[in-house]
Amino acid sequence: MSRRRILGAFAGVAGAAAVGATGVGSVAAANGNGLLVPKPKRGIILYSVRDRISAAPDTSGVPYGFERVLARIAEIGYREVEFAGYNQSTAILGRQITPEEIRKVLDDNGLRANGAHASIPGTVTPDTIAAFERTLDTAEILGMKHIGTGSDPTNSNYKADWDIAADRWNFFGEMAAARGLKLYTHNHDAAYNFLLDSGPLDGLGRPTRSSGVRKLEYFFGITDPKYVWFEMDIYWAHVAQHRWHTYTDPDGQPQTDIFDPLATVAARTMRFPLFHAKDGRRNPALTNGYEMTPLGEGDIDYGNFFANMGAKGYHNPMWEQDTAPGGVADPGRSLRFAEVSYQHMSGLRG
Repeated sequence: MSRRRILGAFAGVAGAAAVGATGVGSVAAANGNGLLVPKPKRGIILYSVRDRISAAPDTSGVPYGFERVLARIAEIGYREVEFAGYNQSTAILGRQITPEEIRKVLDDNGLRANGAHASIPGTVTPDTIAAFERTLDTAEILGMKHIGTGSDPTNSNYKADWDIAADRWNFFGEMAAARGLKLYTHNHDAAYNFLLDSGPLDGLGRPTRSSGVRKLEYFFGITDPKYVWFEMDIYWAHVAQHRWHTYTDPDGQPQTDIFDPLATVAARTMRFPLFHAKDGRRNPALTNGYEMTPLGEGDIDYGNFFANMGAKGYHNPMWEQDTAPGGVADPGRSLRFAEVSYQHMSGLRG
Protein backbone atom coordinates (compact mmCIF):
# COMPACT_ATOMS: atom_id res chain seq x y z
CA MET A 1 0.00 0.00 0.00
CA SER A 2 1.09 3.55 -0.63
CA ARG A 3 1.57 5.98 2.22
CA ARG A 4 -1.48 7.89 1.01
CA ARG A 5 -3.71 4.79 1.17
CA ILE A 6 -2.55 3.87 4.64
CA LEU A 7 -3.04 7.41 5.95
CA GLY A 8 -6.51 7.35 4.43
CA ALA A 9 -7.30 4.15 6.27
CA PHE A 10 -6.70 6.02 9.51
CA ALA A 11 -9.16 8.75 8.44
CA GLY A 12 -7.27 11.48 7.84
CA VAL A 13 18.38 -6.49 -10.78
CA ALA A 14 20.02 -6.93 -13.52
CA GLY A 15 23.42 -5.19 -13.50
CA ALA A 16 26.93 -6.10 -12.55
CA ALA A 17 26.25 -9.31 -10.59
CA ALA A 18 29.04 -11.07 -12.42
CA VAL A 19 31.65 -9.29 -10.30
CA GLY A 20 32.69 -11.89 -7.74
CA ALA A 21 34.33 -11.83 -4.35
CA THR A 22 37.65 -13.10 -5.70
CA GLY A 23 39.56 -13.13 -8.95
CA VAL A 24 38.86 -9.53 -9.88
CA GLY A 25 42.30 -8.02 -9.50
CA SER A 26 42.34 -6.92 -13.12
CA VAL A 27 39.20 -4.88 -12.51
CA ALA A 28 40.79 -3.27 -9.47
CA ALA A 29 43.87 -2.41 -11.48
CA ALA A 30 41.72 -0.74 -14.11
CA ASN A 31 40.32 1.59 -11.44
CA GLY A 32 43.75 3.13 -10.87
CA ASN A 33 45.44 3.64 -7.53
CA GLY A 34 43.37 6.41 -6.01
CA LEU A 35 41.95 6.50 -2.50
CA LEU A 36 39.07 4.07 -2.18
CA VAL A 37 37.52 5.96 0.73
CA PRO A 38 37.94 9.74 0.31
CA LYS A 39 38.52 11.61 3.54
CA PRO A 40 35.02 13.16 3.74
CA LYS A 41 33.53 9.65 3.50
CA ARG A 42 35.46 8.02 6.36
CA GLY A 43 33.01 7.24 9.10
CA ILE A 44 32.40 5.44 12.37
CA ILE A 45 29.27 4.16 14.06
CA LEU A 46 29.37 5.26 17.67
CA TYR A 47 28.27 1.80 18.80
CA SER A 48 31.93 0.87 18.47
CA VAL A 49 32.84 3.35 21.21
CA ARG A 50 29.59 3.08 23.14
CA ASP A 51 31.44 2.42 26.39
CA ARG A 52 33.02 5.88 26.27
CA ILE A 53 29.90 7.69 25.02
CA SER A 54 27.97 6.32 28.00
CA ALA A 55 30.80 6.60 30.56
CA ALA A 56 30.42 8.87 33.55
CA PRO A 57 33.27 11.27 34.35
CA ASP A 58 36.20 9.22 35.62
CA THR A 59 39.93 9.45 36.26
CA SER A 60 41.05 7.13 33.47
CA GLY A 61 42.14 9.99 31.24
CA VAL A 62 40.07 8.47 28.40
CA PRO A 63 37.45 10.75 26.78
CA TYR A 64 33.85 10.24 27.89
CA GLY A 65 30.50 11.61 26.71
CA PHE A 66 29.62 13.10 23.34
CA GLU A 67 31.70 16.29 23.57
CA ARG A 68 34.98 14.59 24.43
CA VAL A 69 34.56 11.40 22.41
CA LEU A 70 33.48 13.20 19.25
CA ALA A 71 36.43 15.55 19.60
CA ARG A 72 38.73 12.53 19.76
CA ILE A 73 36.99 10.89 16.78
CA ALA A 74 37.59 14.04 14.74
CA GLU A 75 41.20 14.22 15.91
CA ILE A 76 41.77 10.67 14.65
CA GLY A 77 40.49 11.78 11.26
CA TYR A 78 36.92 10.52 10.95
CA ARG A 79 34.52 12.91 9.26
CA GLU A 80 31.20 11.03 9.37
CA VAL A 81 29.32 9.66 12.35
CA GLU A 82 26.51 7.13 12.55
CA PHE A 83 24.59 7.22 15.80
CA ALA A 84 23.43 4.29 17.92
CA GLY A 85 21.44 6.32 20.42
CA TYR A 86 21.53 9.90 21.64
CA ASN A 87 22.09 9.52 25.39
CA GLN A 88 25.13 9.96 27.59
CA SER A 89 25.67 9.88 31.36
CA THR A 90 23.55 12.50 33.11
CA ALA A 91 26.47 13.01 35.48
CA ILE A 92 28.19 15.07 32.77
CA LEU A 93 25.62 17.88 32.46
CA GLY A 94 23.34 17.09 35.38
CA ARG A 95 20.70 16.16 32.80
CA GLN A 96 20.51 14.44 29.44
CA ILE A 97 22.17 16.06 26.44
CA THR A 98 19.83 17.40 23.73
CA PRO A 99 20.00 16.77 19.97
CA GLU A 100 20.69 20.48 19.49
CA GLU A 101 23.70 20.24 21.80
CA ILE A 102 24.98 17.16 20.00
CA ARG A 103 24.66 19.02 16.69
CA LYS A 104 26.81 21.83 18.05
CA VAL A 105 29.50 19.32 19.10
CA LEU A 106 29.43 17.84 15.59
CA ASP A 107 29.74 21.25 13.95
CA ASP A 108 32.50 22.38 16.31
CA ASN A 109 34.55 19.34 15.32
CA GLY A 110 33.89 19.33 11.57
CA LEU A 111 31.85 16.13 11.80
CA ARG A 112 28.74 15.18 9.85
CA ALA A 113 25.96 12.94 11.13
CA ASN A 114 25.20 10.59 8.28
CA GLY A 115 22.83 8.05 9.79
CA ALA A 116 21.47 6.44 12.91
CA HIS A 117 20.36 3.04 14.08
CA ALA A 118 17.04 4.37 15.25
CA SER A 119 13.69 2.66 15.78
CA ILE A 120 11.64 1.86 12.69
CA PRO A 121 8.08 1.01 13.78
CA GLY A 122 6.97 -2.60 13.46
CA THR A 123 3.41 -1.55 12.67
CA VAL A 124 1.69 1.34 10.95
CA THR A 125 -0.74 3.12 13.28
CA PRO A 126 -1.40 6.78 14.09
CA ASP A 127 0.83 6.45 17.16
CA THR A 128 3.74 4.84 15.30
CA ILE A 129 3.48 7.39 12.51
CA ALA A 130 3.73 10.19 15.07
CA ALA A 131 6.67 8.46 16.75
CA PHE A 132 8.49 8.12 13.45
CA GLU A 133 7.92 11.80 12.71
CA ARG A 134 9.76 12.53 15.96
CA THR A 135 12.60 10.24 14.83
CA LEU A 136 12.81 12.25 11.62
CA ASP A 137 12.77 15.51 13.61
CA THR A 138 15.89 14.40 15.48
CA ALA A 139 17.59 13.30 12.27
CA GLU A 140 16.95 16.73 10.75
CA ILE A 141 18.30 18.54 13.82
CA LEU A 142 21.50 16.50 13.56
CA GLY A 143 21.79 17.18 9.81
CA MET A 144 21.48 13.58 8.64
CA LYS A 145 20.96 12.43 5.07
CA HIS A 146 20.02 8.88 6.09
CA ILE A 147 17.97 7.30 8.87
CA GLY A 148 17.85 3.59 9.54
CA THR A 149 17.81 0.70 11.92
CA GLY A 150 20.27 -1.91 13.15
CA SER A 151 17.77 -4.73 12.65
CA ASP A 152 16.65 -6.73 9.65
CA PRO A 153 13.19 -5.83 8.26
CA THR A 154 11.81 -9.07 9.73
CA ASN A 155 13.30 -12.13 11.37
CA SER A 156 10.90 -14.40 9.50
CA ASN A 157 11.88 -17.03 6.93
CA TYR A 158 8.53 -16.75 5.13
CA LYS A 159 7.71 -14.80 1.98
CA ALA A 160 4.38 -13.50 3.32
CA ASP A 161 6.11 -11.77 6.23
CA TRP A 162 8.66 -10.13 3.94
CA ASP A 163 5.79 -8.86 1.77
CA ILE A 164 4.22 -7.25 4.84
CA ALA A 165 7.57 -5.77 5.85
CA ALA A 166 8.00 -4.28 2.37
CA ASP A 167 4.66 -2.45 2.61
CA ARG A 168 5.70 -1.01 5.97
CA TRP A 169 9.16 0.01 4.80
CA ASN A 170 7.82 1.60 1.62
CA PHE A 171 5.42 3.59 3.79
CA PHE A 172 7.99 4.86 6.26
CA GLY A 173 10.53 5.32 3.47
CA GLU A 174 8.14 7.68 1.73
CA MET A 175 7.79 9.62 4.97
CA ALA A 176 11.59 9.89 5.23
CA ALA A 177 11.95 10.91 1.60
CA ALA A 178 9.48 13.76 2.13
CA ARG A 179 11.97 15.12 4.67
CA GLY A 180 14.99 14.65 2.39
CA LEU A 181 16.18 11.47 4.14
CA LYS A 182 16.95 7.96 2.87
CA LEU A 183 15.52 5.17 5.01
CA TYR A 184 17.91 2.21 5.25
CA THR A 185 17.96 -1.24 6.76
CA HIS A 186 21.12 -2.80 8.15
CA ASN A 187 21.71 -6.51 7.52
CA HIS A 188 22.80 -9.40 9.67
CA ASP A 189 23.76 -12.78 8.29
CA ALA A 190 20.31 -14.35 8.73
CA ALA A 191 18.85 -11.90 6.22
CA TYR A 192 20.83 -13.74 3.52
CA ASN A 193 19.44 -17.15 4.43
CA PHE A 194 17.07 -18.66 1.89
CA LEU A 195 13.41 -17.65 1.74
CA LEU A 196 10.89 -20.39 2.44
CA ASP A 197 8.53 -19.83 -0.47
CA SER A 198 7.63 -23.21 -1.98
CA GLY A 199 7.19 -26.93 -1.40
CA PRO A 200 4.75 -28.76 0.88
CA LEU A 201 3.10 -26.71 3.61
CA ASP A 202 3.62 -27.39 7.29
CA GLY A 203 0.85 -27.79 9.84
CA LEU A 204 0.39 -24.03 10.00
CA GLY A 205 0.07 -23.69 6.23
CA ARG A 206 3.58 -22.32 5.72
CA PRO A 207 5.98 -23.36 2.93
CA THR A 208 8.81 -25.67 3.90
CA ARG A 209 11.17 -25.39 0.91
CA SER A 210 12.91 -22.69 -1.10
CA SER A 211 13.15 -21.59 -4.70
CA GLY A 212 16.70 -20.48 -3.88
CA VAL A 213 15.95 -16.77 -3.42
CA ARG A 214 17.60 -15.18 -0.38
CA LYS A 215 15.40 -13.21 1.99
CA LEU A 216 17.00 -9.79 1.69
CA GLU A 217 17.53 -10.17 -2.04
CA TYR A 218 13.79 -10.78 -2.37
CA PHE A 219 13.28 -7.58 -0.36
CA PHE A 220 15.42 -5.63 -2.84
CA GLY A 221 12.88 -6.39 -5.53
CA ILE A 222 9.65 -5.67 -3.66
CA THR A 223 10.66 -2.37 -2.05
CA ASP A 224 10.54 0.94 -3.85
CA PRO A 225 14.09 2.07 -4.77
CA LYS A 226 12.99 5.67 -4.22
CA TYR A 227 12.14 4.98 -0.59
CA VAL A 228 14.11 2.00 0.74
CA TRP A 229 17.91 1.78 0.92
CA PHE A 230 20.45 -0.60 2.41
CA GLU A 231 23.49 -0.64 4.65
CA MET A 232 25.45 -3.86 4.16
CA ASP A 233 27.42 -4.94 7.17
CA ILE A 234 30.27 -6.48 5.20
CA TYR A 235 31.36 -8.67 8.11
CA TRP A 236 27.92 -10.20 8.56
CA ALA A 237 27.62 -10.65 4.81
CA HIS A 238 30.78 -12.77 4.92
CA VAL A 239 29.35 -14.69 7.85
CA ALA A 240 26.34 -15.37 5.61
CA GLN A 241 28.71 -16.69 2.95
CA HIS A 242 30.06 -19.13 5.54
CA ARG A 243 26.72 -20.18 7.02
CA TRP A 244 23.96 -20.02 4.42
CA HIS A 245 25.00 -22.00 1.37
CA THR A 246 22.51 -24.86 1.04
CA TYR A 247 18.75 -25.12 0.73
CA THR A 248 16.10 -27.70 -0.14
CA ASP A 249 14.46 -26.99 -3.49
CA PRO A 250 10.73 -27.44 -4.29
CA ASP A 251 11.38 -31.07 -5.32
CA GLY A 252 13.04 -31.87 -2.01
CA GLN A 253 16.56 -31.92 -3.42
CA PRO A 254 19.50 -30.26 -1.62
CA GLN A 255 21.09 -27.41 -3.56
CA THR A 256 24.28 -25.41 -2.99
CA ASP A 257 24.57 -21.69 -3.68
CA ILE A 258 27.53 -19.75 -2.24
CA PHE A 259 26.61 -16.20 -1.31
CA ASP A 260 28.73 -13.44 -2.89
CA PRO A 261 28.57 -10.18 -0.90
CA LEU A 262 30.45 -8.16 -3.51
CA ALA A 263 28.26 -9.27 -6.41
CA THR A 264 25.16 -8.51 -4.35
CA VAL A 265 26.28 -4.90 -3.97
CA ALA A 266 27.68 -4.50 -7.48
CA ALA A 267 24.34 -5.49 -8.99
CA ARG A 268 22.58 -2.59 -7.26
CA THR A 269 25.38 -0.44 -5.93
CA MET A 270 23.42 2.83 -5.73
CA ARG A 271 21.00 1.29 -3.22
CA PHE A 272 23.87 0.92 -0.73
CA PRO A 273 24.75 4.46 0.35
CA LEU A 274 26.16 3.15 3.64
CA PHE A 275 28.30 0.23 4.75
CA HIS A 276 29.59 -1.14 8.00
CA ALA A 277 33.28 -1.74 7.49
CA LYS A 278 33.74 -4.43 10.11
CA ASP A 279 36.64 -6.86 9.81
CA GLY A 280 36.97 -10.45 10.92
CA ARG A 281 39.61 -13.11 11.21
CA ARG A 282 38.62 -16.38 9.55
CA ASN A 283 37.94 -19.17 12.05
CA PRO A 284 35.96 -22.08 10.59
CA ALA A 285 35.67 -23.64 14.03
CA LEU A 286 33.21 -20.90 15.01
CA THR A 287 29.55 -21.01 13.99
CA ASN A 288 29.93 -17.64 12.29
CA GLY A 289 33.23 -18.56 10.64
CA TYR A 290 34.87 -15.30 11.72
CA GLU A 291 35.86 -13.45 14.87
CA MET A 292 35.79 -9.65 14.92
CA THR A 293 39.00 -7.63 14.72
CA PRO A 294 39.96 -4.00 14.13
CA LEU A 295 39.78 -3.05 10.47
CA GLY A 296 42.84 -4.30 8.61
CA GLU A 297 43.66 -7.04 11.11
CA GLY A 298 41.22 -9.58 9.67
CA ASP A 299 40.84 -11.57 6.48
CA ILE A 300 38.11 -9.62 4.67
CA ASP A 301 39.61 -8.01 1.58
CA TYR A 302 38.30 -4.46 1.85
CA GLY A 303 40.60 -3.16 -0.84
CA ASN A 304 39.11 -5.58 -3.35
CA PHE A 305 35.58 -4.97 -2.13
CA PHE A 306 35.66 -1.18 -2.33
CA ALA A 307 37.57 -1.19 -5.63
CA ASN A 308 35.02 -3.37 -7.39
CA MET A 309 31.58 -2.56 -6.02
CA GLY A 310 30.96 0.27 -8.49
CA ALA A 311 30.12 3.97 -8.10
CA LYS A 312 33.52 4.77 -6.64
CA GLY A 313 33.31 7.63 -4.16
CA TYR A 314 29.55 7.33 -3.68
CA HIS A 315 29.44 5.09 -0.61
CA ASN A 316 29.90 5.93 3.06
CA PRO A 317 31.68 3.19 5.03
CA MET A 318 31.32 3.31 8.81
CA TRP A 319 33.89 1.43 10.88
CA GLU A 320 32.28 -0.86 13.41
CA GLN A 321 33.51 -3.46 15.84
CA ASP A 322 30.96 -4.84 18.26
CA THR A 323 33.71 -6.15 20.53
CA ALA A 324 35.83 -2.98 20.68
CA PRO A 325 35.03 -1.88 24.26
CA GLY A 326 37.58 -3.09 26.78
CA GLY A 327 35.57 -2.59 29.97
CA VAL A 328 37.01 -1.32 33.23
CA ALA A 329 40.21 -3.29 32.65
CA ASP A 330 41.00 -1.37 29.45
CA PRO A 331 38.77 1.71 29.07
CA GLY A 332 40.83 3.13 26.22
CA ARG A 333 40.60 0.11 23.96
CA SER A 334 37.65 1.13 21.79
CA LEU A 335 39.23 4.47 20.90
CA ARG A 336 42.59 2.78 20.18
CA PHE A 337 40.82 0.35 17.87
CA ALA A 338 39.08 3.33 16.26
CA GLU A 339 42.47 4.84 15.45
CA VAL A 340 43.93 1.58 14.12
CA SER A 341 40.86 1.08 11.93
CA TYR A 342 40.94 4.64 10.63
CA GLN A 343 44.55 4.25 9.56
CA HIS A 344 43.66 1.17 7.54
CA MET A 345 40.57 2.75 5.99
CA SER A 346 42.48 5.88 5.00
CA GLY A 347 45.20 3.79 3.32
CA LEU A 348 42.95 1.72 1.07
CA ARG A 349 43.79 2.40 -2.58
CA GLY A 350 42.71 0.88 -5.84
